Amino acid sequence: MRHFARRTTLLALLALLPGSLAAQTDGTCVPVAARGSRTLGCYITAQTRLGALPRDSALWWHIEAFPSLAAARAAQGARATAVESLGRAWLFTLADSGWRGTAGKPVAVIGPLPLVNAREFTAVYMEGVFRPGMRSRVHRHPGVEAWYTLEGEMCLETPGGTQVQRAGEGGVMVPGGQPMLLTGTGRRIRRSLVLILQDASQPRSTPATDWTPRSLCR
Repeated sequence: MRHFARRTTLLALLALLPGSLAAQTDGTCVPVAARGSRTLGCYITAQTRLGALPRDSALWWHIEAFPSLAAARAAQGARATAVESLGRAWLFTLADSGWRGTAGKPVAVIGPLPLVNAREFTAVYMEGVFRPGMRSRVHRHPGVEAWYTLEGEMCLETPGGTQVQRAGEGGVMVPGGQPMLLTGTGRRIRRSLVLILQDASQPRSTPATDWTPRSLCR
């Protein structure tokens, strides 16, 4: 009984430590329909098979807000995906920098998105909800990952250093194949929209065991 009490106390203390093993996600993003009662973590909101993409022109991620999912679907065009995420309706469109929607409220334009060498691409859209100190596993993707943060703050560590993104800021991207560690920072829950534009023939995420982060994000 005494040993059980000590173990219970230790687990409780670990749960309170930012950046501890207890604060890490398991690295697996599940479909949003499987989230159940969970509020923290990473959830896949949509996957769109795009086929071949033009290598001779840059693509940007255009984010528009809509009053409803039905309205977003009605405005859907080429390489566009209507999504419900983080309590709102969105239309995500992959197009050149000069593309403009006609019905939604423009929120952000993120790019240009560096493409990997692939025959066909898939756009995977996700939402990330991390409390301060919560971390992803060390991983990589077979395509660029980009974020737009709606609330809170995140810090991304790669072999090249760190990038910090606060609410309303864009421009944080990691090219395909590069290892990374994502940490929720700041004082509030971080809520972000996420895009992985990846080689359609490859798994979405793999552990990056060949790189050890220096824990630069705190």
